[in-house]
Formats: sequence, C-alpha cells, structure tokens
Amino acid sequence: MQLSDFNFQLPNHLIARYPTTNRTDSRLLVLDGQSGDIQHQQFNDLSELLNDGDLLVFNDTRVIPARLWGKKSTGGRIEILVERIIDSQRVLAHIRSSKSPKAGAVLHLHQNANSDETMATVTVVGRHDALFELMFDGEKEALSVLNSIGHMPLPPYIDRSDELADRERYQTVYGKKDGAVAAPTAGLHFSEQFIQHCQNKGVDTAFVTLHVGAGTFQPVRVSNITEHKMHAEWLEVSEQVCEKVRLTRQRGGRVIAVGTTSVRSLETASHSGELQPFSGDSEIFIYPGYQFKSVDAMLTNFHLPESTLIMLVSAFANREHVLEAYRTAVEHNYRFFSYGDAMFVLPQR
Repeated sequence: MQLSDFNFQLPNHLIARYPTTNRTDSRLLVLDGQSGDIQHQQFNDLSELLNDGDLLVFNDTRVIPARLWGKKSTGGRIEILVERIIDSQRVLAHIRSSKSPKAGAVLHLHQNANSDETMATVTVVGRHDALFELMFDGEKEALSVLNSIGHMPLPPYIDRSDELADRERYQTVYGKKDGAVAAPTAGLHFSEQFIQHCQNKGVDTAFVTLHVGAGTFQPVRVSNITEHKMHAEWLEVSEQVCEKVRLTRQRGGRVIAVGTTSVRSLETASHSGELQPFSGDSEIFIYPGYQFKSVDAMLTNFHLPESTLIMLVSAFANREHVLEAYRTAVEHNYRFFSYGDAMFVLPQR
C-alpha cells in the first residue's frame, strides 16, 4: 500500500491546542468498521456502548517532563528531548543544537529557553544512532532533575509553549509508571468518576504499560508503507492482564483497548497467536492486512494524516470507512489529535 492511501485534508483550526474544560467533555464519533455506519455522540455516552462483562485495557504510563533547555560549555544553545530513562543517572535523548556535542562534552541545563542560570549539568557519554546517552552529574537523579526543571513535551502540532496546567492535563488520571514522552491520548478523556461509573456497570479494567516515545510523531518517509521501520518502544503485559483477557473471552465479553498503545501492547504480546506475558521492546507495525488477535474494539483519538496510527486504525476498521469517518469528522468540526475528540471503533469482521 502507498503512503498517499492514508492522506486526508485537515483544516488547521481543527487541531486542538488546549484540552476541554473537563476530561469527559469531548465528543465521540462511533464507527462500525464492518458497515461503515457513523454515529455522533458525546464521550459520556461511551458507558452506554459498553456491556456488562467487557474489559477496558488502559496504558498506565506517565509522561515525564522530558524537554530541557541549556547551553554547551562553548556557549551554543541546546534543546534536549529525553527519549528513555536508562537508570537513575542516565538517559537516552535527542539533542537539537547548531553542532552535535561530542562524547565527554558537559551540557549546562537551565530552567527554560530564556534562562542562563545553570540548574544542573549532564555529560555526553556517547551516541547510539540518533540518540545521545547522557549522564546526570552530581547526586541528583535524572527523574528528579526532569521534575524540577523539565517541561512537558507537547506534540509539535500543539504550536505553543507548555503551561503549568499541562502537567496535569497532558497526563491520564490513572498513569503511575514514569517513562513516556507522549501521552496515551485516548486515556485523557477518562476521569476517575467515569471509570468508576463503567465499573459499576460491570465493566472490568486492566492495565498494560507502554512508554510512548518521540518516534510516534516521526513521519513515514517511504512511499511503500511495507518498507517503513517502526521505532522501538518498551512495553509490559503482565500475566494478570492475560488472565483477565482470557476470562473476558470466556464470559463472552469484549476486550476494548483504550488507545493505540494498548492495541500495540496486546498485539505484541499475542505475536505467537496466543496472548502471553511480555516485557521488552516492540517494533510492531500494524497496517491493513494485519489479523488482530486480542482486541475486539478500540477507543482512539483522531490521528495525523499518513501516520502509522491511522494505518493501525485502518487495519482494524477498513481503510475506506476510516477515511470517510475522518472526512465526516472534519465536516462536523471535531477537534483533532492529542487534546482532541475521540472515536469508538468496532472492527471489520
């Protein structure tokens, strides 16, 4: 398939720069991947689409304040985006600068892009392809420094600086494991009260972990999508999750993935044909033709044109139906991307 097969026209004003006042205030487009039928609802209506015995699978990663600013010892300004925490002192990161720093270089970190006061320092240990390994100096741990002077890594299409409110709103209410540099955005619509409301209806919940990387925003650079190589992201699917999925299937319930990251987690753990515990890196690339093994429905936001995420949804619900749903969403002024509205997607069978 060609990259252009997943393109659509999106007016700039439909990109959501800010979240709704309340998490559950978003709109919900419901797409039947078999028939192509579309319904326009509100996110709060999701509970009416769930059945007693269904299982909602969430991604419990937490976004770290991964964006840092500073200077090289030579005076050149730098911008750092942490991609992965290796241990308490070391991280892998992207560095934007006029000239790439070399191993042994000391980088001075500031409170923000306009500050010159050194708040912490890191040393460049080496380079791994596009990523730099950095060692945080002194007794401060990497995560402590990030929480102190780091900024929330809002996606590039949210063309504004991060604000204090983003520390809470660009984070799910159930996230508990630090490590992501992008939010699992379908989960941003859930409040604790709404999750409890679903559970009171007899809907079960389970939690996987996938630390979303900056590669999720990288464009596909090949015309033939089968030639695309996915970035690696760390994920974990526990035995408890596998058991909940098995019990859900036994009682005739549906496994509903909240977000494409939950889809990728479950499908990675099902690579043998049967869902099994998994912990490690995944480079799974799901596009039309893929046979889903563990997901019966999904909740997701609206994704970028020609992105791997719209390809994943197209694999689940028929590319033509998905693109028609996107065209309809544009016509009805749905809000797009991370802080935007949601879709509840039923599969093509």
